[in-house]
Amino acid sequence: MTRSDPVDRRGFLLAIAGIAGAAAAGALGAQTPGALPGSGPAGSLGDPTAAGRPQAPTTARDDDAEIQAIEKRLRCTCGCTLDVYTCRTTDFSCTYSPQLHREVLELRDSGMTGQQIVDAFVKRYGEQALMAPEPHGFNLAGYLVPGTLVTLAGGAMLWILGRRSRHAVPAAAVAASDVRPVEATPEELARLRRALADSDA
Repeated sequence: MTRSDPVDRRGFLLAIAGIAGAAAAGALGAQTPGALPGSGPAGSLGDPTAAGRPQAPTTARDDDAEIQAIEKRLRCTCGCTLDVYTCRTTDFSCTYSPQLHREVLELRDSGMTGQQIVDAFVKRYGEQALMAPEPHGFNLAGYLVPGTLVTLAGGAMLWILGRRSRHAVPAAAVAASDVRPVEATPEELARLRRALADSDA
């Protein structure tokens, strides 16, 4: 091996590094200043508003405690099973809850109370507009029957457990009272010991 071999290898590696650096600088220079990632020939940015519908700016009335209380009693009609307030503040793709919110605000501005607004929604959309049915008529059974059944089932379980525990204690007492000391003569005990010793052998 000659002395010039290491120098040639070192020069070769430096030349490769220089070419790679120049290629990287050219790639950075070719990019337009201020260009966003995803733009250019490889791809393009989509319209950001396509991800969700633009909403009107919120006001203090949108978070009013009275409006919230009314909207929490009303079900959103988009099929999400949430109340109007929760749906309009969590699902920004829903178009139903903002409209229902505007209706609540219009009815409130007309001078209606909270209960009158709820009644107006029931009149317009039916009882399915409520988060919970009104407790009257057949709906009252939905409030009373589950609690009654749970109470009866709990009482039946307590009665069964109490009855079992009463029967278990006398049985144990009878079993303990049946145990009597064995009376045996010394000769009988000696024979028993011999028999046990023979069986062990």
